Amino acid sequence: GGSMASNESGIHSYFGLITLLCAVTTVGTILQFQEKPPSPPSKSEIEKLVRGEKEPPFLESVKKLFSTKGFSLPLAAFICSISITNIVGTFIDEVMERGGVNDQLGVDLAGAGFELAILVGGIVIGGYVDKTKRYKPVTLACLLATMFFVIPLGLTDHMLGNEPVLLVAALLGLGLACGPIQPINAELAVDVTYPSDETAVESVQQVGGNLVSALMVPVAEWALNQDYEFFKQIRPLDSDIRGDVLLLFTIAAVTLVYFSTFDAPLMRTEADDDEGDNEKTVVVDVAAASVLVER
Repeated sequence: GGSMASNESGIHSYFGLITLLCAVTTVGTILQFQEKPPSPPSKSEIEKLVRGEKEPPFLESVKKLFSTKGFSLPLAAFICSISITNIVGTFIDEVMERGGVNDQLGVDLAGAGFELAILVGGIVIGGYVDKTKRYKPVTLACLLATMFFVIPLGLTDHMLGNEPVLLVAALLGLGLACGPIQPINAELAVDVTYPSDETAVESVQQVGGNLVSALMVPVAEWALNQDYEFFKQIRPLDSDIRGDVLLLFTIAAVTLVYFSTFDAPLMRTEADDDEGDNEKTVVVDVAAASVLVER
């Protein structure tokens, strides 16, 4: 994409390709889309079907979410993660250039590596949390690692100069650490608000995350041009750091402090554990098919 959009003609070709891919993806989704999965995703969802529970209206669900203890903390962590990854992705050219990566192909590959790191981190770390339910310690560790990896993206040591390898390594580390915060806290929000409407939970997080990150982009663009020098009189330590990196560091630090107060019960996990203690078989009719589930 970066190579195609280097001139006006390339931009037209790029948007044409994106439009074609979106159309193909949309058609494929429509052809494969199902109203419900073949079987409920968890024992707690099975129990809701057995009891015949129906989800309340969307706005009512949203109001209930914000009144539920613990919901605001995974929401804050989700917003923090999506804001940082979106801002870094938006200004990836500037981030790479300040570290000495100037050719377009190098910038494109670094950006692709960043997105891939987010994906891999979500699969590996998210999968671990899905099994262990260690939402809080893993989220805190990811936030701490995010603070660590974001600094090299805008730090220049005057004695060493630009270090492209360090910059790319920090970018990949940031993707691995910051990306998983989103799926982990999406699950945590669903867990603490059970038996709430899961669609409402995901919608609030996505809208909140994208809205805040969109509002943060102009702030980050202004901070991009701010430069702060430290240890000016000590040659080996003389360095400067960009304002946008300080902004991202502050967002992660504030979220870390706030999230450390999380102490809400995991309602869905407790429901699943309670149901697991009872050995019985339940037949559930889902999407016109009888599903035999061993609990």
